[in-house]
Amino acid sequence: MPEELKLNKPWLVAVWPGMGHVAISAGYFLMAKLGMHVLAEFSPRGLFEVDHIEIKKGLIHTGRLPRSRFFVWRNPGGDHDVVVFIGEAQPPSGKYAFCQKLIEFAQGLGVERVFTFGAMATQMHPAEPSRVFAAATEAKSLDELKRLEVNVLEEGNISGLNGVLLGVAADHGLTGCSVLGEMPHIFAQLPFPKAALAVLEVFTKFAGITLDFAELKEQSDQMEHQLGEVLAKVEQAMADQAGEDADGDEEEETFPPPEPRLSPEDEARVERLFDQARENRSKAYELKGLLDKLDVFKDYEDRFLDLFKKPG
Repeated sequence: MPEELKLNKPWLVAVWPGMGHVAISAGYFLMAKLGMHVLAEFSPRGLFEVDHIEIKKGLIHTGRLPRSRFFVWRNPGGDHDVVVFIGEAQPPSGKYAFCQKLIEFAQGLGVERVFTFGAMATQMHPAEPSRVFAAATEAKSLDELKRLEVNVLEEGNISGLNGVLLGVAADHGLTGCSVLGEMPHIFAQLPFPKAALAVLEVFTKFAGITLDFAELKEQSDQMEHQLGEVLAKVEQAMADQAGEDADGDEEEETFPPPEPRLSPEDEARVERLFDQARENRSKAYELKGLLDKLDVFKDYEDRFLDLFKKPG
């Protein structure tokens, strides 16, 4: 931890990959739009093990261990500074001990309140608004959340580090809040930016932070349209299948061709956005959106996060 670092009543937001990419997308959006820089990183040794190899152009490489990094933003308005912790994966074991380490580090920074983001899978239709559900470690915070018109999570559990971290925070005397964005359970494995947007709208109101959500709103609208088309095709396929079953006819199954590699045009777009993001970090979220759309973010992840290294 940098000894000279003095933060003003900081709040911690901790995110990991999960359903709908809700938490991780919200974390990256905060990091990019607030112009954060890397503060610290936990060593993966002892937390993770290499359990796979990677193949690139036919050559085998040892799999990279997941990284766990802290990013910081100093609030120019003088209110709470914000620290975002982004974990690329959750440790397969020792979750409570890991959370203790994270909370002890946060306390060393002077963190007063801890938030985790996540997804709540329901029967909602993709075109419906995403509701926000929340739970807190004490009644005062829950009352504050209720004033933001969130839905209180009355019963149930929050699995993984999203929940364990808040339990550890409470054990250490810190206030903790879980904010969950609603998404359709049938699309749990697909990105659902509408839920990330709903989570961030609640958090920024809570924190008194103003952000421009235009990019995230555009992504949300595009995904809503795409998922609507998927549902329409599924319904049509089911209707067609019902007709085929009735007629006793079967069609030969076909498979789509493999996806091509990045075209020269897409590579040029990626490089152009990297150049722009180095000059203006608020462009980083547009860059991440393009990398996600092209399904190559993993290939560029380290380079992307290097954009947030502190100058000098």
